[in-house]
Amino acid sequence: MQYREVSQFYDRLENTTKRLEMIDILAELFSNLVETSDADTMNRVVYLTQGKLYPDWTGKPEIGIAEKMAINAIAIALGINSKQVTKTVNTTGDIGIACEQLLTQKRQTALFQVPLSVLQVYESLVKIAAAQGTGSADFKIRTLAGLINAAIPIEARYLLRTVTGALRLGIAEMTVLDALAVAFAGGKENRAKIERAYNITSDLGYIAGLISTKGLQAIEDVHVSLGKPIRMMAAQKLSTAQEIIEKLEGKLAGEWKLDGERMQIHKNDQEITIFSRRLEQITDMYPDVVQLAKEHFTSKTCIVEGEAVAVDKQDTEKLLPFQVLMRRRRKYKIDEMVKEIPVAIFFFDCLYVDDIDLTQEPYLKRRAHLEQIVKKSNYTRLVPAKELATSSDVEAMFRDALEHGSEGLIVKSTGLNSIYRAGARSWLWVKLKESYQAQAIGPVDLVVVGAFWGRGRRAKTYGALLAAVRDEESGEFRTVCKVGTGFSDEELEKLPERFNSLILPQKDSLVDSKMNADVWFRPALVFQVVGDEITRSPVHTCAFNQVAPNEGLAIRFPRFDGTWRYDKSPEEATSVNDIITAYNAQTKISK
Repeated sequence: MQYREVSQFYDRLENTTKRLEMIDILAELFSNLVETSDADTMNRVVYLTQGKLYPDWTGKPEIGIAEKMAINAIAIALGINSKQVTKTVNTTGDIGIACEQLLTQKRQTALFQVPLSVLQVYESLVKIAAAQGTGSADFKIRTLAGLINAAIPIEARYLLRTVTGALRLGIAEMTVLDALAVAFAGGKENRAKIERAYNITSDLGYIAGLISTKGLQAIEDVHVSLGKPIRMMAAQKLSTAQEIIEKLEGKLAGEWKLDGERMQIHKNDQEITIFSRRLEQITDMYPDVVQLAKEHFTSKTCIVEGEAVAVDKQDTEKLLPFQVLMRRRRKYKIDEMVKEIPVAIFFFDCLYVDDIDLTQEPYLKRRAHLEQIVKKSNYTRLVPAKELATSSDVEAMFRDALEHGSEGLIVKSTGLNSIYRAGARSWLWVKLKESYQAQAIGPVDLVVVGAFWGRGRRAKTYGALLAAVRDEESGEFRTVCKVGTGFSDEELEKLPERFNSLILPQKDSLVDSKMNADVWFRPALVFQVVGDEITRSPVHTCAFNQVAPNEGLAIRFPRFDGTWRYDKSPEEATSVNDIITAYNAQTKISK
C-alpha cells in the first residue's frame, strides 16, 4: 500500500471527532489493506496510526526526532533556509502543516515521482530510531530529508507529525479494536474476542495482522506467551465492607494493598523480564529483583505479579513510601540505588506456570500455584491474604492492614468466575481505602490535559493544571477539575519544563473540555489529587448528562498531593465511573 493512501485516511480521521465515524474510516482502511497487502503491512500501519514503531513493551528505540532536527531536514529536502522553515512552523503552530505548505509552495509533484510505500516509510523510520553514536544526528536528518523529498504534501504533513511525536489522530485502542471487529469479525459484537487476544499479548499490530489474514478463529486460539506482557487487571472501588460483601456475593478474600510499584515478572528458565504497570520494560532498573526471581521461583517458567516496596536497609520489615521507591526509576547509577534503597517483592498473583495459562482459572487456584512456586525470604514474600465471610471480617482485616502501614485492602472474589480479567477494571477485585470512607475525595489519579498561565509570582509558570478522568468506553479524557494548589514553589518552577515535550498546538482530539486552556498537552502525565467533595458542575465534562441534565461532576477544592504517578499510564487513571461511584457514595453518607 502507498503511504499517500494511508495519509488520505489520516486526513479523514483528523476531520471528525465522532467515534462511530472514526471506526468506519479505520475499518475501511483495514479492509483496503487486506486487498493490497500482507500481515506485516497491516501491523505496521496499525503501529504508525498509534504514532509508534513497535509495542511500547519491546524496549526498542522509538523515532526520537526533535523539532530542530526536523526543521533542518525540511530545509535540506526543499533547499531553503532553516529560518524560513522555523518561521512557517511558528506561524502555523504545526510542523506537519508547515512542511505541507512549504512543499506545496516549493514544487509541484513530479510527473513520474515514485510513490512512497508504507514499507519504505516504516523501514526508514526504523533506521532513524536505531541510529546511535557519532554521526547519528546527521544520519537521522539526511534520512528524514530523503523521505520528505520523495513525499507529496499530504504525506509530508503526517510524516513530520509522526517523527516528532505529534500525530494525534485521537485514536484510542478500543477504537482500533472496534474497527477490526467491523472489518474482519462481522461487527462490534465480536470485539470481546479480539480484545481478549489483545489483552494477553499487548500487541495491537500483531492482533491486526493475525485477524486480517487468518480470521477470528486464529484470534480465539491466541494464548499467553512468555515475554509478552499481559495487560494488568485493575480493581473497582467501594467505601464500605457491607457493599463489598454484597457485590462479591459473600465469596471473597482480602489482600493488603501496598504502596509500591506493581510489577509483572516473566521467568523463562534463567531469563527474567520485568514489566511495569504501564507495560514498560524495567528489567535493567531492578537487577536485585532479577536475581531474586532467579533464586526464589521454583518453576522453570512463570508469569507472576507483585508489588515492589522500598524497605529500610536496617529493618526489612519497615516499608517505605512510594515516593522513596520512585528514586529507583533511573538509567544511571543503578547499582548505587540498589544498595541505598533495597526492595522487597510482595507477590499476589500467578498467571502462568510451566506451560499452563492460569488467567482463566479462579483466584484460589492461582493463589495456590503462587504458594507453590515462591520461596519466601526477607525480600520475597506473598501479600498477606485470607478468606473472609462477613463485613466484620473485612473490617477487622482492614484495620489490621492499616496498623501495619498498608493503604487498605484489595478484596477479591473467590467464586468460580473469579478469573484474571486482563486489561479490565473489574468488580471481581474491589479496593477499600480509608479515604473512601469519608466525604473527602482522594487521592485520585488524574491526567493533565492542559494548563493556565499564572499571575503575580506565578507569572512565569503555570498557575493551574486542567485535569481529567478517563471514559473507559470511548477512551476519551473528560475534565473534572482545575488544580492550582498543593504545589511547592520549587514544583511550580519546574512545571513548564516537565510538560514542555507534551505541548500541543490545539486540544488533543481525545480530550473533552468546555474550558479553554492557555496551553494544551498530550494526555500522558498522571498525578494524584485530593479534594473536599464531588459536586455537580455545568463546566466540567466528567459524567456530563449522566447524573443531571446539562451538568457533569467536578472535584471541589482540588489539591495536588505531591505525587506524580510515572508508573501509571493515562489509561490507568481514575475513570468517569469511579467518580460517579464516589459521588453516589458521598450522597448516601450526606443523607
